[in-house]
Amino acid sequence: MCGIVAMFSQGGVVRPESLDRATRSLDHRGPDDRQHWLDPTSTVGLGHTRLGIIDPAGGRQPVVNEDESIRAVVNGEIYDFARIRDDLAARGHRFRSDSDSELIVHLYEEYGTACVEHLRGEIAFVLYDANRDLLIAARDRFGIKPLVYGRHGGVLMFASEAKALFAAGMPAVWDAESVMQATLLGGPVEDRTFFAGVDQLPAGHVLIATRHHERLVRYWDFDYPVDGSAAVRSETEDREALAEVLDEAVRLRLRADVPVACYLSGGIDSCAVLGLAARHAPRQLRAFTLAFDHADYDESTLARDMAARAGAAYTPIEVRQADIAADFEAALYFAERPLNNANSVAKFQLSRAVRDAGIKVVLTGEGSDEMFAGYPHYRRDLMLSAGTDERTRGAGIAALSRANAVSRGMLMPDGDGLSVASVRAALGGFAPTWVEAFATSGHKLAGLLRPELASLVVRRDPLAVFVAGLETSRQLRGRHPVHQSMYLWSKSVLPNFILSVLGDRMEMAHSVEGRLPFLDHRVVELSTRLPIDRLIRGSVEKYLLREATRPVVTDAVYRRHKHPFLAPPATAGDTGTLRELLHDTLRGPLLRATPFFEPSRVIALLDSLPARDVQTRTALDGPLMVILSYCLMQRQFGIGDVRTPSTTCDSV
Repeated sequence: MCGIVAMFSQGGVVRPESLDRATRSLDHRGPDDRQHWLDPTSTVGLGHTRLGIIDPAGGRQPVVNEDESIRAVVNGEIYDFARIRDDLAARGHRFRSDSDSELIVHLYEEYGTACVEHLRGEIAFVLYDANRDLLIAARDRFGIKPLVYGRHGGVLMFASEAKALFAAGMPAVWDAESVMQATLLGGPVEDRTFFAGVDQLPAGHVLIATRHHERLVRYWDFDYPVDGSAAVRSETEDREALAEVLDEAVRLRLRADVPVACYLSGGIDSCAVLGLAARHAPRQLRAFTLAFDHADYDESTLARDMAARAGAAYTPIEVRQADIAADFEAALYFAERPLNNANSVAKFQLSRAVRDAGIKVVLTGEGSDEMFAGYPHYRRDLMLSAGTDERTRGAGIAALSRANAVSRGMLMPDGDGLSVASVRAALGGFAPTWVEAFATSGHKLAGLLRPELASLVVRRDPLAVFVAGLETSRQLRGRHPVHQSMYLWSKSVLPNFILSVLGDRMEMAHSVEGRLPFLDHRVVELSTRLPIDRLIRGSVEKYLLREATRPVVTDAVYRRHKHPFLAPPATAGDTGTLRELLHDTLRGPLLRATPFFEPSRVIALLDSLPARDVQTRTALDGPLMVILSYCLMQRQFGIGDVRTPSTTCDSV
């Protein structure tokens, strides 16, 4: 894992000092080496900070082809690279190192932009082809590795994080359109950030840039079957196929020239990864677990037992509200987006502990809930779409909601919500539970907006903007409602939140590389072909995954229902340093300086908290943490302006 920067003139000059500042701002992503290259005409520049994992001594970047006409900077890992390398060598390609990243320039020589289809792993890269004077940027299928871009002074700039663009001279300006989208929906659409003029390359896309224009090309997407078209295999065949491909994905991700560890919770996902990894690891693995000081959120006992089952060395990392308060602003700086729960801060602390233990690589369980329908909202979707009578369906949904009280207002609906009519129209009458849940959170935030922004809510439909950017007829129509819900989540929340502020951003803040076996594209493509009853069976989510990994997990983990990874809410008690941070910030000058929320309304909500029950406070924690985040981001990034929403986006 690394930090990458690229600059490509479209009328301006690439200045070496700007390239250097941008690259240095990403030192946390690659503390082992820093290099940059500028062409003689000052029209192309590439920068790289390196975390040495494969071939630490010889893998310096930018990587080049044989005649140095193609250069690339690469962030991430390519798995199964030895096989690809042997094939390329047989075709006459000559390699300068043993690094997996060098494959990119030779694959491009062989296949052009279709080289991305040959990559298996978590990767983002920018490549310059001098013979064609083209810049090529690409991001992996799921958006595991970040890549943002913008323009400043006639130069098209790419970087792993927006802060590198700011270091190069681009001003930090709020994009109110994205802020409104996030406020009302839960996050920006997949090609935007919260900063004006800073876009993100969508997952599964390639961007091809000339000196005059750019073109985006999608090369991969989730292809769920039209109802009834899924290939019919026996459950035994599906279970054995899943066990085989997941075992291979874990085994490939153990390849490194440095020690590899595992993040471990009490869930089936990370426990399965640890159990499979223990089969192949050449030495005893280390397992690191977050231990919260709140019983409803702590999974350390289950994790400890799983570590013992796998023969792993177990290391709990204790996290208290005082710790979260101390690190909240630092974690937010690396996140570059608002946080609706302190779980990201806890992940920030976990990654720091791993780094301090001398570990550079960890295997994680992210992506499993998305691929195997693990969240409780998918079970509710299935209940809503089932042909049962209304009374039975209502009782089932009520029981599910009671069992998932910690998800209230985040993954499960809570109270009144904004309209979800646009999604219902796009999906033929169905609105996913998670969309309804986000709409209830959006309704709470909408009531706290400044009057000039609140007036936009009545004539704005953020969900229409969201679905307008999707190929509904090609990817959604005719699919099972659960598959529709999974697709929408995986095109928005997965890359923009789960893989970002719960994944790469918090890990790379401390120079730790996360590897995600569940998002190996062969695992994913198998999961998309599974019938719904092999994802959810009765009250059991991730049914087939449980059966496929049962031999390597404890019985308690095998039988346990999904518990979302959340930190205890700041609003749960009447004391505590995280609560103090929330109240002190939202009652002070920072909120008044932030251009989105009306201070009197926010303070009135804070004043009302002591009289509310615990569940209501829990549901309000997310909106309040978002507002806190905006205040702190305003100060961190020195944001002095805002680009207001255009009238063309008011209604779609």
